Amino acid sequence: MKILMVNKFLYPNGGSETYMFQLSDYLMKQGNEVEFFGMFDERNIVDTDPELLVNNMDFHKRSIKHLVYPFKIIYSREARIKVKQVIERFKPDVVHLNNYNFQITPSIIYEFRKYGIPVVQTIHDPAIVCPAHSLYNFQTGEICEKCKGRKYINCIKTKCIHGSIVRSILGAFEGFLYYKLKTYDYVNTFICPSQFIADKIIEFGVDRDKIKVLHNFIGKIPGNKQVNKKDHVLYFGRLSREKGINTLLKTIDKLKNIKFIVAGGGPLEVELTKHPNLEYVGFKCGEELTKLIQDSLSQALGIPVIGAKIGGIPELIEDGVDGLLFQPGNDLDLLEKIKYLYNNRDILNQFSFKCREKVRRFSIDLYYDKIMNIYNEAIHRKEGR
Repeated sequence: MKILMVNKFLYPNGGSETYMFQLSDYLMKQGNEVEFFGMFDERNIVDTDPELLVNNMDFHKRSIKHLVYPFKIIYSREARIKVKQVIERFKPDVVHLNNYNFQITPSIIYEFRKYGIPVVQTIHDPAIVCPAHSLYNFQTGEICEKCKGRKYINCIKTKCIHGSIVRSILGAFEGFLYYKLKTYDYVNTFICPSQFIADKIIEFGVDRDKIKVLHNFIGKIPGNKQVNKKDHVLYFGRLSREKGINTLLKTIDKLKNIKFIVAGGGPLEVELTKHPNLEYVGFKCGEELTKLIQDSLSQALGIPVIGAKIGGIPELIEDGVDGLLFQPGNDLDLLEKIKYLYNNRDILNQFSFKCREKVRRFSIDLYYDKIMNIYNEAIHRKEGR
């Protein structure tokens, strides 16, 4: 099968890129052909002809080019033209969308429709229903669902996109435009990594029949060898408010006798330098990240996880069996959970055993069978029209 993978970044940058590259590698090992489409960057690790990639858009640099960005982040004519060239050269059987809003834009979906190519999309964030792509208000630090019912005007009223009225207007306009144009109706299947996000986008109006819940896979499940855990606690992920970093930092201040290691990137990096018992190691992926996890106090390596009782996290952690859950935003609750595991090694070992049992259900082998079924269903449904 020929699969076109679409993602704005084509180098290791975060969760969606890790997912896409690991899945693509496995797809190719099974004899499938995979091509990539996204944005040009010197850090890209794909073989796609640079002439067929969208020009890089860096929102952090100030230049005259920014004057046209408001238009390009809503509808990219360049992306649509270039993806057409990719389609004609590669002739994909199916398209797999990942993160593409802003730099690529949903404009490309119209080309897939024109060529009759089935489209599958993994929901890495709620961009299809939330102008801020987060269901989170960065100003108040709270979950936000005010745009439910396509009431995108609320995004402008609350300036929920980084506190900017201009960005919020653009986000609201993008949401309204693609809703009116029924753009996302042309996506055949939405893959949700949790039942929570599936339920949320259904609440916001996405067709239930188009949704498949498929928890993310673990790329490489380690053997049963004993891992020598070192005395520290690890956080890895995006360093931003919606990930609960502020809660973690408050907890770190109260546990000065415990060493914390933080891996990742994001807007709150600067805050990490203020904590003497915290070591920041930057963005890590692949073998480097695996080594960090092995040395720390994640489920994949038989190491228990403490997670917030929010979103899809409780679907992955069985509280008191293979990990612990804490109340989101409650640094005192998080503190107690860390202390409990840190000081009770017998409990830690019990949780570790349960973690190793659980991760077998999330192997990439099982995920591959399910994703191929989804691809084939989308193709057959398209051919049946």
